[in-house]
Amino acid sequence: MLKKKGLLVAAAFSAFALAFTACGDDSSSGSTAASSTPVVTEDAWYDEANGLVIYPSGIVTDVAGNTVGSFDIATGTLVIGENVSVIDINVLPVLHPENQTPESSSSNNGGENPGLSSAEQPVPGSSSSINNPTSSNGNGGNQPQPASSSSTNGTGWVVKLPTAAPVASPKPQITVDLYKQWKEAFVITLSQEKAKYPELGKEFNEVFGEYVAQGWDPARVIWQTHTDTKCWIDEAQGTPMYKRGCTVSEGIGYGMMISVLMEDWPTFDGIWIYSKAYRESPYAGHSKEEPGLMPWLTSTFNWGGYGILDESSATDADLDIATSLIIAYKKTGKTQYLDDAKKLINALWEWEINASNLLILSGDTPMWHTADPVLNLCYFSPVAIRLFAEVDPSHDWKGVLDAMYTYMKKVQDGGTGVFPDWSNTAGVAVDPKNGSAAKTYWTFNKESVRIPWRISWDYLWYKDERAAAILSTLNKFIVEKSSGDVNSIPATNYSWNLSVGADITGNTLSTQWLAAWCATGMADNTDWLSACSDRLNTVTMNTSASSYFTNILHLIYSELFNGWFANPN
Repeated sequence: MLKKKGLLVAAAFSAFALAFTACGDDSSSGSTAASSTPVVTEDAWYDEANGLVIYPSGIVTDVAGNTVGSFDIATGTLVIGENVSVIDINVLPVLHPENQTPESSSSNNGGENPGLSSAEQPVPGSSSSINNPTSSNGNGGNQPQPASSSSTNGTGWVVKLPTAAPVASPKPQITVDLYKQWKEAFVITLSQEKAKYPELGKEFNEVFGEYVAQGWDPARVIWQTHTDTKCWIDEAQGTPMYKRGCTVSEGIGYGMMISVLMEDWPTFDGIWIYSKAYRESPYAGHSKEEPGLMPWLTSTFNWGGYGILDESSATDADLDIATSLIIAYKKTGKTQYLDDAKKLINALWEWEINASNLLILSGDTPMWHTADPVLNLCYFSPVAIRLFAEVDPSHDWKGVLDAMYTYMKKVQDGGTGVFPDWSNTAGVAVDPKNGSAAKTYWTFNKESVRIPWRISWDYLWYKDERAAAILSTLNKFIVEKSSGDVNSIPATNYSWNLSVGADITGNTLSTQWLAAWCATGMADNTDWLSACSDRLNTVTMNTSASSYFTNILHLIYSELFNGWFANPN
């Protein structure tokens, strides 16, 4: 039962015109006062005077249901656009889905948080508290938060530990701890970056100004140190951030996937808006009416040719962004997520699917659209394709799923049992000539390390026998190489075909490869999966300017094994 929590104490809000509309929703009139009691989908506090509905998760809407701001229940901080205030909501009436008549303040026991048990009640902040946009927890002060439930960690993220997992001894709290560490090291909001680097921040409004005015605080996933001077932040010289001003689309897709599975809505929304703004940007040749694919390389929250360093797309990122939006829609019912996903899916079909054979292309530029294009099997996300088929019946996504599974089997059967990083339509390992794979393309390496995650995820949710067969072959391969001991997995990038190139042997097994080999047991070797997951759960996350890839895959696999990959269906 939701209890009332209060009255706005900042007079500025009573005069503030809440003429905001949620992204993807053009139907709102932006009215600031309710002409009738708003309809809610869960218990919520109702500030009738200002036309605000405040949900226990922290999302704030107008009476039409459009997101206009955010509320931090732990501190009492309300953010509407650039306006920040601390409120006491103990005396506000409460709306219930089953009874839209608000409870009066006299009928409630003040101070109870909707959806939380008495043991989980947060303590509201004092009237002097504000939500500091420059704090290092990865959450800014201006992030709208879709509805959720359960206990809160005090930063706007509502935590609910999963109750089921594919391993024998899941450790979901370990994933939570890894997530917090990753987010602090790699997620930064616009408000945080602008506060740290005010000269750089002067240009942020070019792309993001409209969204900031609507109450959003966009967020990016920080990439590793890069040599391109356009990735350098002059004001950060002498700090670890100096050459880390860039973000890659892959990181945006992963960041959205990671945060939506954790149901960290402030972080998810921030990264989503980063993606959405650039996909709609005229600097990338797009518009709100016809948004495009996510540019592969962007610079901070910057604008124009300087902000978008490489307009070409990377298909895996677009797949993950759209998939995350569909999952977010399924978890919250918010159509703004689904609407954006559909637009991205349409662009993806047009530019990243081979119409002649339904294979997934590696990007939207001419180098990936030749008569015999080079393909990347780690870009095949079966769960994504299945979800696209649900929401986009106008395209043959089932045909894509079948074509890709057929192609994947062809490649695997043509070699040692592992996959090359890159291959042609004949299923043979080839150099993509992208400047980074000439010495590794034939091996199970930095690209294909993601294949076990994507295929085991499909088996976890849909039990596809094709996924089972692929995983089984990979698992038999590594069980033989390690003599069945998860503590003896070699630090080797194995060759797809020794006649093409040799194995590449290293000294230390990386965390992402330990995790990838763990996942191969998902279908028919759960003893291996559980033992290997136990080993992964002992690995600490060491973050640095060069650990982006290892850390982000460590976290994804940890979510997979420890129960966070729950099917929203």
